[in-house]
Amino acid sequence: MPFHEVSRMDAKLEFVRLACAPGANVRMLCRRFGVSPTTGYKWLDRYREQGAAGLVEASRRPHGSPMRCDGQVEAAVLELRDAHPAWGGRKLRACLVRQGVQPTPAASTITAILRRHGRPTGLFGGGRADWMRFEHPEPNDLWQMDHKGHVAMADGGRLHPLTVLDDHSRFAVVLKASPDQRTASVREALIEAFRRYGLPRAIITDNGSPWGDGPGSPWTPLGVFLIDQGVRVAHSRPYHPQTMGKDERFHRTLKAEAMSGPPFRDLCAAGQAFTRWRQIYNHERPHEALGLQPPISRYQPSPRAYRETPEPPDYAPDDRVRRVQDAGFVSLEGRKRRIPKAFKGRDIALRPTADDGVYDVFYRHQTIATLDFRSDTPDPSTVHHVSEQVSTMSPV
Repeated sequence: MPFHEVSRMDAKLEFVRLACAPGANVRMLCRRFGVSPTTGYKWLDRYREQGAAGLVEASRRPHGSPMRCDGQVEAAVLELRDAHPAWGGRKLRACLVRQGVQPTPAASTITAILRRHGRPTGLFGGGRADWMRFEHPEPNDLWQMDHKGHVAMADGGRLHPLTVLDDHSRFAVVLKASPDQRTASVREALIEAFRRYGLPRAIITDNGSPWGDGPGSPWTPLGVFLIDQGVRVAHSRPYHPQTMGKDERFHRTLKAEAMSGPPFRDLCAAGQAFTRWRQIYNHERPHEALGLQPPISRYQPSPRAYRETPEPPDYAPDDRVRRVQDAGFVSLEGRKRRIPKAFKGRDIALRPTADDGVYDVFYRHQTIATLDFRSDTPDPSTVHHVSEQVSTMSPV
C-alpha cells in the first residue's frame, strides 16, 4: 500500500488522530507526514474544535445529524449497512453512536431492521470464540506479518496481499497489493511503513519465504535487514497458524469486506481498493476485541525512527568476533563451523555457554545459532539454529 495513494483528506485524518493520542510527539508526526509544524498544529486545532469537518477547507457540512424519528433512524441504519455489507448489528450500532444518531437502537433492533429490509445477516460470523487471548501491552511491541496467499486478477496476473498488523491495537500498518512474495517487495513495503510509523520492537512471521527457508532454517536476507534496524525477529511454530492468530483473523476480514466482489481488474485497481478499505478498517470499523472502537483508538507511532544507514554492530569486549565467510563458515581456533549464508560478510559474536567449547552466536542483539567447537564433535558442520519460535499462546 504505497502511502502516496492515500488521499489528502485520509492523510489529514490519520495525522490528527495519531496526534491526539496521549503522549503523541506532534513534531515527529509532522516530519513523517511531510508537513510543517505550523500546518500540523493548525490541523490539530481545527480537528479538536470541529472534528473531521474542520479539516475540509471552506466546508459548511455539520459535524453531526441527530435523528428524531424511527423512519430516519432506519434510513441511517440501511445507509450504513449498504456502505459496509459485511458489518453486523454491534458494529453498525457503534458507528451510529459515534455519528450522534438519536435515539440509537440496540444491536438486536438493528439486526431486525436489516432482516425486515432484506439485508442478510450472519454471513460473516466469527465462529467459536477463542478460549484465551493474548495481546502485547503497548503499540509497536509486536507486529505480525504475512502474505494472504495469492489471488487471480482479471488481467491474468496474480495478486499477493501483504499484511502487517500491530498486535496491541490491530492497526493495519501495511496492506499492500503486491505482485509477488519476494524479498524486494516486502522490504520496500516495510521501509515505507518504518518511515511513517517508526520501528516495532519485534516482528513475527511464519517460516516460509521470504522470511524463512522452512522449519529449521529461519534466517534470510529479510531477517538480517530487520535485525540491522534493531527489530527482534521471531518465527511462528511450524504448522501452527494460530501463533499469528490476529493476522490470520485480519485476512478473514479482508476477504469478506474488501475481496468478496468480482476479481480486481489489475494490480493498480487492487491497490486502490486496499487503500480505501484500510482507511475504513483503521479509522471507522468497530473492532469487537477493542470494545467496538476502531484500531486508531489504541495506536500510536513508534518513537524509534527508521535508520537509513544502520550503525555497525557494537559487541562486548570479551565477545569472540568473527566475520562470516562467503561460503557460510566461521572459524575458531582452527575449527570451521557453518553459519546461515544470510549473514555472509557480517561480523558475528561468539559467547561461551556453560558447556565448554559450545558458543551461542549473536548477530547484533539477536541469538541466531549455537555452535559446538569441541574436537570430538561428530559433524564439524553442525549448526543449531535459534529461530526464536514462539508457542501458540506465549508472547514474543
